[in-house]
Amino acid sequence: MTRDLENLGIPPIRFDLPDPEKDDLSTLEFLTQLEKAWAVCDRFDLQTEIWRGKILRVIRDREKRGGEGRGAGFLQWLREREISKTRAYGLIQLADSADDLVGEGMLAEASVNNFSKRAFLETAQATPEVQMMISEAANEGKEITRRQVRRLTDEFTAATSALLPEEIRQKTQENLLPSRVVAPLVRELAKLPEPQRNDFQKALREEPELDCIKDVTSRARWVSKSIDAATAVRAFELDELALEKAIKEAHRLDALGLLADAVGQAQILESAVLRLHTAWRRLGGLQERLWVESGSSTPYLRDLLVAMQTLSGSTMRISLGELAGGKKVRLQLVEESAEHLPPPSLP
Repeated sequence: MTRDLENLGIPPIRFDLPDPEKDDLSTLEFLTQLEKAWAVCDRFDLQTEIWRGKILRVIRDREKRGGEGRGAGFLQWLREREISKTRAYGLIQLADSADDLVGEGMLAEASVNNFSKRAFLETAQATPEVQMMISEAANEGKEITRRQVRRLTDEFTAATSALLPEEIRQKTQENLLPSRVVAPLVRELAKLPEPQRNDFQKALREEPELDCIKDVTSRARWVSKSIDAATAVRAFELDELALEKAIKEAHRLDALGLLADAVGQAQILESAVLRLHTAWRRLGGLQERLWVESGSSTPYLRDLLVAMQTLSGSTMRISLGELAGGKKVRLQLVEESAEHLPPPSLP
């Protein structure tokens, strides 16, 4: 591998790693040397990932030319190299981001080496204003870390976001409110529908203080979680169900956290039931096929299939194990058409 790199004109990477057996080397110095070596790996990873993205983009773009079997060559390339489509398009996006930052003239090509991989990804996803400030620092030869990009992004977001009342933006600009607390508030407000967002903004205008910001951030997070989970729960697909009004009522009762947990658990339970139904149907089909294939000459196999009926039949009996005191759960699975489903009821 080293010879291949030299043939391409690429110098091999060499590190001066500390000796772990050296007693006169302080812990601080030992860790400092390792951090420097790790930073080199990060920068090398970044360059490699960008070029992989460019390679994959070339293959993908050639496939876009059309014709029968369009895209087959790109997918074949991915299969041969065991690259998932998600990772492939992530690499292509990274290459696009590099082209945008360098191609727009914000970032000098050589300055890419001043970024860690994660810092570059964070910069590519930042606002144009933050990208400009980070690029200027990188062009001056400063090393850019992910923490620096996040801090600058938080500061810019907290001082300029139109989602915040003017009172909070002003206090943030005057360093009376920490941007690391205000920025999460902006991110949570951005997820909300306008009615809920307006309610929280009113509360912030009335009390533009740190405790109120933390409280509103938590409440906004609960609301967004409730909305996200509720839209995925099929049991909530009722015409007369007014989710926004239900959330307002929970807000009035100071029970947004409980509502978020309950809706989240409903989503988890429904997903588990859907997976259970799929596994149950498949197990029943496999058991039936095995029963047909077996006979009197396979008594042990028949015994196994009989024991399996406690899981594949319409009534399931499942042991919860010793941690639950040896209790068992009995479930009855009945498949019904939608029009025959009974209305929901509460005890």
